[in-house]
Amino acid sequence: MNAQRIQSLILFLVLLTAGITPLQAAWRSEGSKEALTAQEALQRFRQADSKLERFFREAYGYAIFPAVGKGGFIIGGGFGGNGRVYERGRLVGTADVTMVSVGPQIGGQKFSELIFFQDRDAMERFKKGQLDLSAQVSAVMAKEGASADANYQDGVAIFTLPLAGAMAEVSVGGQFFKFKPLKK
Repeated sequence: MNAQRIQSLILFLVLLTAGITPLQAAWRSEGSKEALTAQEALQRFRQADSKLERFFREAYGYAIFPAVGKGGFIIGGGFGGNGRVYERGRLVGTADVTMVSVGPQIGGQKFSELIFFQDRDAMERFKKGQLDLSAQVSAVMAKEGASADANYQDGVAIFTLPLAGAMAEVSVGGQFFKFKPLKK
């Protein structure tokens, strides 16, 4: 059984066990008229923290996930589809993110996530599905000035912007990505 199938099975079991209604509501709204586009999410990040421009100028590439839903009770999971991946400022594909976590946690939330890739190596690991973000790589919540002291960890810098909900957690987990290149 390959890693992608194992991740999907774990997420299915997490959601089946937890019965996460806030997360289900977030996923349902993904296709609705209220759902953010990648460009709208990028604009919100830029408005939230003007110092992010440094990352846009210097990064080799980035991925934007306009709406990621996450929830849990002891065991948690999350999903974000419709991600857009940019390399050197050019759209090169789409991506999905899947999350799994275990530990004390309760609630559900929806947020946008922006991942910068410092160099080509980090970008290629992401595109090949070899970039699995774990607890060692932490996200910075986008707000004015927050990115001023932010740095890359293992070639990536992650920023989040809350959209709805609340979640309390002290858990260990990871994020797994599936990249789909644009058809030529």
